[in-house]
Amino acid sequence: MTYISKPKLRHPHLKTNKFGFTHRDYEGAVSTLCAGCGHDSISAAIIQACFELDLPPHRIAKLSGIGCSSKTPTYFLGNSHGFNSVHGRMPSVLTGANLANRDLIYLGISGDGDSASIGLGQFAHSLRRGVNMVYIVENNGVYGLTKGQFSATSDRGSKSKKGATNRDSAIDMVMLAMELGATYVARGFSGDKAQLVPLIKGAIVHRGAAFIDCISPCIAFNNHPGSTKGFDYVREHNEAVNRLDVMSPRETITVDYQAGEVEEVTQHDGSVLRLRKLSEEYDVHDRVAAMHHLQKSKAAGEIVTGVLHVDREPDDLHANLNTLTAPFNKLTEKELCPGSPALEKFNASHR
Repeated sequence: MTYISKPKLRHPHLKTNKFGFTHRDYEGAVSTLCAGCGHDSISAAIIQACFELDLPPHRIAKLSGIGCSSKTPTYFLGNSHGFNSVHGRMPSVLTGANLANRDLIYLGISGDGDSASIGLGQFAHSLRRGVNMVYIVENNGVYGLTKGQFSATSDRGSKSKKGATNRDSAIDMVMLAMELGATYVARGFSGDKAQLVPLIKGAIVHRGAAFIDCISPCIAFNNHPGSTKGFDYVREHNEAVNRLDVMSPRETITVDYQAGEVEEVTQHDGSVLRLRKLSEEYDVHDRVAAMHHLQKSKAAGEIVTGVLHVDREPDDLHANLNTLTAPFNKLTEKELCPGSPALEKFNASHR
């Protein structure tokens, strides 16, 4: 496949962030997806989030599997590390990379076919282990690359473009992520960039397993009357339980909120999530109550978006395994080869 690079010329007065990077420095190749694809809107939100957080591109590692969604890392963060794995196996590759080098920020980009079907087991284990990552599922409820079959997240009763009705129960990625113990869980909509950008920013600064289920309509095969993943359906049935902003400790940011309760959630790096609740009964810290609210909304035909759960005291895989604080590539020969006495002591401890 041929990828078209974007021209390097840029206006000399483009806005720069703390490190002198412009918005263009976080872009990638020209997208080859269908014009109007929701996935491209998610790519734009990732670019904006990384630019606003002042992240050096070389500190980011993006990993993906197979599918339309897994092509998208080519279209953002062109100066970052990247690895495209096989179908459904992205989480294990990301886990290994994270254990080897904890200094990078890991973005796992997947789709409903890649994570809810062939990769469901890999998805589950990466979340239950608390891998420090941002796991984004670009969820369109259809297999776009193979011409529009229902996926595992297609809602029962939804209709395909050809008129067939789905008779299978859908896998709810958000409910599954909560059940598995993810410490940051959110749902977004590719058509709502104002909400999606801070959702991604909050996930990036969160320590632990952060998961975002992003409904992303497939304009070719799943954006018609009868689809529950299309633009019109999601806009008509969207229930936003909160609005989010990320307060960086590096500079003062003023926020003008409308009337409503505001709750601050301090992240491990000092950043603060500010949530303006739109639903009085919703508590992002109560996992059980949040799951109950999601089930009620689902029964009413509503799609809940926003930050759905944040753990007050998150941990990650490195804390659970008590690993070294230094990445493997920074260990010296002395640390990697401690000698025969250390090996004999280790072996003796297992006898």
